[in-house]
This record gives sequence, structure tokens and C-alpha cells, in this order.
Amino acid sequence: MTTSAERIRAWSGPVILAYGFRPFFLGAGLWAACAMAVWIPLLSGLFDLPTRFDAVTWHAHEFLFGYLGAVIAGFLLTAVPNWTGRLPVVGWQLGTLFALWIAGRMAVAISLYLPPWPVALVDLSMPLALIACLTREIVAGKNWRNLVVLGMLIVFTFANAVYHWQAATMDFAADSSGLRIGLGAGIMMIAVIGGRIVPSFTRNWLVKRGGTRLPIPPMQPFDRFALLILLGAILLWVVVPDGVITGSILIAAGVVHLARLARWSGFRTLAEPLVWVLHAGYAFLPIGALALGFSAFWPALVVQSAAQHVWMAGAIGLMTLAVMTRATLGHTGRDLKAGAGTLAIYLCLIGAVLARLIAGFSLGFAGALYIVSGLCWIFAFGGFGILYGPMLLQSRIGG
Repeated sequence: MTTSAERIRAWSGPVILAYGFRPFFLGAGLWAACAMAVWIPLLSGLFDLPTRFDAVTWHAHEFLFGYLGAVIAGFLLTAVPNWTGRLPVVGWQLGTLFALWIAGRMAVAISLYLPPWPVALVDLSMPLALIACLTREIVAGKNWRNLVVLGMLIVFTFANAVYHWQAATMDFAADSSGLRIGLGAGIMMIAVIGGRIVPSFTRNWLVKRGGTRLPIPPMQPFDRFALLILLGAILLWVVVPDGVITGSILIAAGVVHLARLARWSGFRTLAEPLVWVLHAGYAFLPIGALALGFSAFWPALVVQSAAQHVWMAGAIGLMTLAVMTRATLGHTGRDLKAGAGTLAIYLCLIGAVLARLIAGFSLGFAGALYIVSGLCWIFAFGGFGILYGPMLLQSRIGG
């Protein structure tokens, strides 16, 4: 029987198409940096894109559905073969999926010259093809446990479709239910998948160092309760984002997930950035829930857009960067250890999140803080491209 490693080694084309994480992680990192480099002059009024989306609507779409969509594709195309025991998608089939993602970015960027429906169709083509591919693999491998992940991907793709519809019919889709559904699906993915990998990777690292006080194993009854209360909070937030009941449930979800995170022994991992960054990324999930909850009670004190960025840039941005760096090292046969450059890009991204959050409280300095946040973001993901791009483009395979 052919193994995954044999299929990868049998591919004689470009190395970038040898495994799902390679093109999508590299594309996601470069796009995150480039889109932010475009966003800063857009925000300042120095540059215009030929897109039907207003500047903020384009910005929100490309970081949520563009960037995160690529990371999800790279992660799932790499993880699903491990989950199902089936062979990975490689070669030109993988290249087609990546080309569809690039086409989506181009279609949205020049949508001023196109009707709304073909733009939406092109942008949705990659996630729809990914759904079809993963459905086939999960069903063929009888891996029913991970149908929940497929379900979240379907909701995320539906949110993108809703966002396109709202962008075509509303003046400002960046504050719409489509964005909240998509962001909620992304946060639930972090809660579910992060809830598996963070304690597991932490345990592996601590055991290797001879630790005896280990994280509580994942997916205990408390974890299921935490996921249910978060799901309820997100559903309320999608429908009634400013409601007092919504704010109360969001605060409760934040407290519960802080308790969940505390069970994973993150304070024992400070010696290895590749591990503690997973805890830091997850920490932005409950912090974001608390911030959004407080914004429902004190909107003048806690601006909802700033609180929302704790989820978008913090939880999603840092957790995905953590996963991309770790997976790249592991799947190219390198030691799971962060060097000085990797630590620097983690700190830059944390700085980007903090600057954006402070901008919501300091309106007099908001413009300067937006630029600081954007530059830190560019350094983080541009640094990922510089440090990890050569690994993703080289033929070394392992892990």
C-alpha cells in the first residue's frame, strides 16, 4: 500500500506542491503582509483599489476570508490525511486549489470591473472545492469524529457568501452578520482544534523535559461545557451584537475559557516560544470574548471594533502564525524549537494586537497607532515569509 511519504516523494514537480501546508502557508503569510501594506495607504487615502468593496470592507474580507481561508486550507490538507489514514492531496490537484485561492484574491481586488456574482463565485470556488475534497476523505476514511471540523468549514464558507451578498447590497459590510458568522466560525475552530493541540503539544514538550505536572487531557466534560457556552455566546453575538444578554454570555464564555486555558500548564512552557505562543494565541480568545462583552455594557469605554480585533488579529492572527511556524518546522523534518527570528515575529504580532486595541481607547492617537499596528503586522508576516519561505520551497521532507 502506498504511504503518504511515498506519494509525496513520488511527486517530481515543484516542491511547493508536495504537501498542502507548503503553498497555502506561504501564500497566507505573504498575503497577510502584502494586504496590510496596501491597507495602510488605503486607510490614509493615498491609494485606491479598483474594488466594489469600500476600503474597510475589503480589509476585513481579505484578512478573514482571504488570509484565514488559506491557513485553514493548508492546515486541513495536512491534518486530514493523519486523521483519516488516507493519502494527501499533492501535485497539480493541490496546485489547482491554490490557483483558485489566488484567483479569489484577484477577483475581489478588481471587482469594480466585474458584476458582483462572478466575483463571489470565483472567491468561493476554492473553499467549495476544499469542502468537496475533505468530505470525500472523511467519508472514505470513516473519520466521523472530524465531521464537526467540516461543519465549521461549511459555516465559514457560507459566511463568505453572505458577506459578498451584503457587500453588494449594503453600504458597509464590514459590520455585518456575514463578518460575524465568519469570525465566529474561525473562533470556534480555534476553540475546538486549539483545544486538542495546545494541551497535547504542551504535554509532549513537558514530558520530554521530564515534567511531572502535566496539562489536563483535552476534551473532558469541562471542555465540552466551555465549547457549548462559547457557541451560544457567538450565536447571540451574530444576531444581537449589542445586547445586554449577549454581553453577559460573552463575559461568562471568556471566564470559562480562561479557566480552560489555565488547565493546560502554559506557565510551565516559558522556556520555549514555540509552545507558549500557542497558549498566548488561545488567550486572546477569552480576552476577546470579555472585551466584546464589556463593549455591550460600556460602548463608549470599550469600542466594539477594537474588541473585535482582539479576536481577528489576536486569537486568529497569533494562533495561525503559531500553527504555521510549528507545522512548517515539523513537516520539513526540523527541530521543534523557535529561534530568535521566530520569537521576534511572535512579539511583533502581539505588538500589532496591543497597538490596535489601545487605539480603540486613545482616539487622539488612533491614526498613529493604526500605522504602528499595521507595521508590526507586516514585520510579523513578512518575517514569516523570509524565515519560513525557504523551508516551504525546499525538498526536505520529514516529520
